[in-house]
Amino acid sequence: MRRTGDWARRAPLLPALVFMIIVTQLPFVVTIIVSFMNWNAYYPDERGFAGFSNFRRVLTDANTRHAIWITILLTAGVVLISLVFGLLIALLLDRKFRGRGAVRTMMITPFLVVPVAAALLWKHALYNPTYGLFNGVLKWIFGDNAPQPDWISNQPLWSIIFALVWQWTPFMMLILLAGLQSRPLDVIEAAGIDGANQWEIFRYMTLPHLRQYLELSALLGSIYVVQNFDAVFTITSGGLGTANLPYTIYQTFYTAHDYGRASAAGVIVVIGTILIATFALRSVSTLFREETSK
Repeated sequence: MRRTGDWARRAPLLPALVFMIIVTQLPFVVTIIVSFMNWNAYYPDERGFAGFSNFRRVLTDANTRHAIWITILLTAGVVLISLVFGLLIALLLDRKFRGRGAVRTMMITPFLVVPVAAALLWKHALYNPTYGLFNGVLKWIFGDNAPQPDWISNQPLWSIIFALVWQWTPFMMLILLAGLQSRPLDVIEAAGIDGANQWEIFRYMTLPHLRQYLELSALLGSIYVVQNFDAVFTITSGGLGTANLPYTIYQTFYTAHDYGRASAAGVIVVIGTILIATFALRSVSTLFREETSK
């Protein structure tokens, strides 16, 4: 009877479980199988088992190694800058002032914008050398002789980084703001009564308390940014040396039609994401244990 009751409670979840397996796990299994095959649409007669040669080609190809390096730079730059800005904004929003709720809502807005729309906004409304906002501000400040740089051509990678920082800073801010609001206020008040100034309270009490929240923000941000395709495709189309690994996979699959090598590169990205996610889950479980023990 007990076993029957357990199955009766779990039965309504089976359709959702089957749907998730079909949508997520079966395509990944097919990707793994294809990654071990020599499968190029331009050479259909040469299709067959290739072993680990696709993985070897991915890791030894100069363009792919450059894409991996760009992916690391892009992820590190976006996550670190977003963390700094997110921490500063969280510290400001943790204070009491009139309209704080409205300001918090507005600060979250960039994270809710569709990624492609955000990239188009930065490419055309801000970076454009003819009618973009940045060059318009330069002309407004310095007059008609103001420099009018082509931001994307001059700094292509930084153009993508700042567009992603604008979108991911609210995400970091939300997590860090939750960490700030979980501080033991009685301990902080006692430190202030004992003569500690604001910098000492932040350095020796607030920052150590936020350590795991910072780690969680960095890990979750890395999981998503390392897979970013929209900004690279929309702003630079992978040109000017900005092609990251997801964009390289796209080119290999849809332009070169080398399905085996593209699948092998995709498997490598998934493995890297799983490794990052493992550390993220450990950070989350540690936070839950600490909150439960309070």
